[in-house]
Amino acid sequence: MNHQARPLEGIRIIDLSMGWAGPLATRNLADMGAQVIKVESCERFDWWRSWEATQAWIADNGAEKSPQYLYVNRNKQDITLDLENPRGRELLLQLVATADALVENYSGGVLPKLKLDYSYLIEANPGLVMVSMPAFGSTGPWSQFRAYGSTVEHSSGLPHLVGDPEQAPTMQHVAFGDAVGGLNGTAAILTALWHKQRSGEGQFVDLSQVECLFPLAAPGILHQSVYGQSPRRSGNKHPDHAPHGVYPCEGDDAWVVIQVTDEIQWQRLQDLIPALAPFGDVDERLDKREALDECVRAWTQQRPAAAVMQLLQGVGVTAAKLNNAQAILDEPHLQDRGYLQWLEREYVGVQPHPSPPFRVTADPIPITSPAPTLGQHNHDILGELLGLGAAELEELEQQGVIGTKPRMPSAKKAI
Repeated sequence: MNHQARPLEGIRIIDLSMGWAGPLATRNLADMGAQVIKVESCERFDWWRSWEATQAWIADNGAEKSPQYLYVNRNKQDITLDLENPRGRELLLQLVATADALVENYSGGVLPKLKLDYSYLIEANPGLVMVSMPAFGSTGPWSQFRAYGSTVEHSSGLPHLVGDPEQAPTMQHVAFGDAVGGLNGTAAILTALWHKQRSGEGQFVDLSQVECLFPLAAPGILHQSVYGQSPRRSGNKHPDHAPHGVYPCEGDDAWVVIQVTDEIQWQRLQDLIPALAPFGDVDERLDKREALDECVRAWTQQRPAAAVMQLLQGVGVTAAKLNNAQAILDEPHLQDRGYLQWLEREYVGVQPHPSPPFRVTADPIPITSPAPTLGQHNHDILGELLGLGAAELEELEQQGVIGTKPRMPSAKKAI
């Protein structure tokens, strides 16, 4: 896809979101050519820059070094506005008047407190699409509750379906709720923009991040409905298939996942591992799962994970080696597809960026710019787009309404 072909060019998105879910939703739009203007403040910056500021962190330019922030904010522009300052709020409303959509994932009461909820925003732009992404939705008893990815994950019930049945429910620390919420957020924005294109009407979209995760927990919900009890967690095992698990391979911390889901795959695995001959149909294999896994384990431990994967896939048995971060960087398959794109950015040097996982030509969609530094585009957006002069921009900076460096939060701040 060349630059001219990007489908969302000409669309302007105001991004008030922080963390992973909202910024991922808007990054996907930026990858497709939308102009995404991220709005932070020098005291209330994106928490994925850091959870808390310290003077040492500020002096070391720590706000510009977070891998998480860099990953989900590429292809965007960044301005700073103190939204608790009347002038900062006024400038945001002027910016909203030029936009097609706005995305936010604050806790429920923040924007109403600032008089920046949808009822105020549509006074500035009656055709605005606004996607709100609180953890538990904009209505209901939990609407004002704070949450992060792991909070959302557990509220969805997903940990009751995964992990070791003999242990407490597992906290993944991958924040599935954010990633899944972000992907749903992208779909929600595109759907609302399509509606606007057809009808001319803006709309408010209420996205609950926990409800985005419910489809992953649906098997457990259905099991409860049918059988009157929750399914038992099975760890790496599968209730219907064997062998099915993660097995050690030759070398340090080397693993392969093997999933045999039908009798054809089972026969082919038996042909490779003669020690599996005594095990019969799937019922017998499930009944003797521990002994079965021990035979598979004895075979995989003698071979490198990549070789096991190639050998099994070569005969039609589903298998994959476990990749760590370095293995992904070095993976020939991804290199052949041009999946990683390398961008240079101030303060961190050259970094790899994963391409969008879909493409409409032989080449991946190009990533045009790394994540912006704090307030990097203040003059471009506030000056060129909104028409503020150099003297006014300097005055705003002196007043602390805008800036390019983090500050320690003052006690008066309400959000």
